[in-house]
Amino acid sequence: MDTVTTRESRLGVDIGRVIIDGSRATGGDTAFFTGDDATMLSTPEMPGAVETIARLVTRFDGRVWLVSKCGPRIQDRTRRWLVAHDFHRRTGLPPDRVWFCRARAEKRAICEQLGLTHFVDDHPEVHAAIRGVVEHQYLFGPQSRAVPGYALHALTWVVVEGLIDHSLRRTESR
Repeated sequence: MDTVTTRESRLGVDIGRVIIDGSRATGGDTAFFTGDDATMLSTPEMPGAVETIARLVTRFDGRVWLVSKCGPRIQDRTRRWLVAHDFHRRTGLPPDRVWFCRARAEKRAICEQLGLTHFVDDHPEVHAAIRGVVEHQYLFGPQSRAVPGYALHALTWVVVEGLIDHSLRRTESR
């Protein structure tokens, strides 16, 4: 008799411009973390991010990680933002599930190490780097270029949740 092995579904989510709303910022992807602490801490959440992530933490039985590219200063500010917005309590995602790297391409090794099957990120460069490692890739938010065929475009968190639910239902029915 043939046996089929299936991997546990595991989700990775970027932070900047995916969870933290940097849409009003100009410049690099961490430009919304410039300025004083009050300004940084008042940067809003992406609409629907926290509520959706909370449901996805349940849907993935807790197998969810945040994976972000940034240096030490922005790592500190990101952690402080997450605490100030009560992110961990509101989503059920423990603080030790937040991982950082210094280059977008390094997300590939993190995805391999964590065994991620799904990933939400707003940068095409990340999706190119994780191609072949992460089966379900969601390119988040408005994009200036065409979405590559190996990723699905998810303009909002409502779309992300629908696409992920669809992929999980297909996996469960196998």
